[in-house]
Amino acid sequence: MPVHTSQGSQGSQVNRGRGVGLGLALVSAVAFGGSGVAAKPLIEAGLDPLHVVWLRVAGAALVMLPLAVRHRALVKRRPALLAGFGLLGVAGVQACYFAAISRVPVGVALLVEYLAPALVLGWVRFVQRRPVTRAAALGVVLAVGGLACVVEIWSGLGFDVVGLLLALGAACCQVGYFVLSDQGSDAGDEAPDPLGVIAYGLLVGTLVLTVVARPWSMRWSVLGGSADMNGTSVPAALLLGWIILVATVVAYVTGVLSVRRLSPQVAGVVACLEAVIATVLAWVLLGEHLSAPQIAGGAVVLLGAFIAQSSAPAKPSQEPVASGTNDAERELSARGTAV
Repeated sequence: MPVHTSQGSQGSQVNRGRGVGLGLALVSAVAFGGSGVAAKPLIEAGLDPLHVVWLRVAGAALVMLPLAVRHRALVKRRPALLAGFGLLGVAGVQACYFAAISRVPVGVALLVEYLAPALVLGWVRFVQRRPVTRAAALGVVLAVGGLACVVEIWSGLGFDVVGLLLALGAACCQVGYFVLSDQGSDAGDEAPDPLGVIAYGLLVGTLVLTVVARPWSMRWSVLGGSADMNGTSVPAALLLGWIILVATVVAYVTGVLSVRRLSPQVAGVVACLEAVIATVLAWVLLGEHLSAPQIAGGAVVLLGAFIAQSSAPAKPSQEPVASGTNDAERELSARGTAV
């Protein structure tokens, strides 16, 4: 005889799990959002943006090294996934983003980077040839229109064009991050442990950035001094510790744990708050201000990212289908909301 559990108890457990997941996703967004605010003073103090990225990734890789040792079997099982995650999801995103914030305001760089959810849908629709909902397509249009307001395209691209291109490069690398994460999540019991993937991604990113950044040429003396944060002197070592421990390790770990409790779409929507948090922090701590059209455009970009993420079609269920369910009706219903 099957054992029937209380629906009320199950519902409360689900709600509790979602509440914890949303809390973790918010912590991840705050942690990631604070990276640029802590990094920019170090860059202005004399560190090259790539050197800051190398310090961030190498420091986080050292902290996560025990997890890499624990999941060392991943090197043989999923070498391509680990290499791609390290190249795009770690080295590519962070190098492009940190180089971008050395030329444009933190909020602008993040808002451009958060075109990534819309670009992911473009990949799904035109490369993977999977259906995309009309609402998701609307999200893409809104995000592109909002970006035009952020860069004030009517004034001839008032911001540094190279900085904007670097921010767009970060968005493209983030697309690779999402796609690779999707590749590793559909293997059922054989799916690689996400914490192991993060640990090895940081190691791969460190190796790549060591060649690109050449840390032996870094101005190491900067780390022993202080950096200016909108008129306030802050120890450079303290800023670096925040970047490594909070903006990288805590951000990645809480982000992964939140996805385990939420759908990737919901966690991605909460992650979009990173742009808002970073902009507010840059305003409070760095004195960076955005014009009214840029603020409005940023809100539209976030709205477009919200729609694009929350409207992404869910993966097909791997569970057996009940015998009383009409497959044809389900398929027609699913197609009716897709383009």
